[in-house]
Amino acid sequence: MAATGKKTQAPSLIYPPMTDHRFWQSTSLAAMTDTQWESLCDGCGKCCLNKLEDEDTGEIHYTRVACQLLDLKSCRCTDYDNRRSRVPDCLDLRELALDDFHWLPTTCAYRLLSEGKDLPDWHHLKTGRRGLVHKANCSIRGKAIHESDINPDDLEEHVIQWANP
Repeated sequence: MAATGKKTQAPSLIYPPMTDHRFWQSTSLAAMTDTQWESLCDGCGKCCLNKLEDEDTGEIHYTRVACQLLDLKSCRCTDYDNRRSRVPDCLDLRELALDDFHWLPTTCAYRLLSEGKDLPDWHHLKTGRRGLVHKANCSIRGKAIHESDINPDDLEEHVIQWANP
């Protein structure tokens, strides 16, 4: 086959084009299709970090300790379809009220859209490049450990500030 001279990028870095370009600007979270909803996830992995809630203030504190199912390099769940049966604490965001998204990271598309804000400039739906979440230093890649690596009683020792500035 003859070379065409066209350059192509690796498929893993390109997000497949959606027919409804910038749907998040015209479709409410509640009205999104499953495909639209799932495509909002930027793959940062922050929602899969263990969190602690201050009983007095209700403030959420992120830890660097990730769910056992999270792949720490790709920042993706290794068993997404079965996660809720394998990890009883795992939440399905679609079952929550939009007002309950306050605990999500400040860069999270679900939280941003629920607050009437736009997606970050590095978001893959804007750029077509999934890897920018890592280049923008907005993922947990290289910063987290698995919960199996610590004693559950020591979770407070792993509280971090960088996950939700």
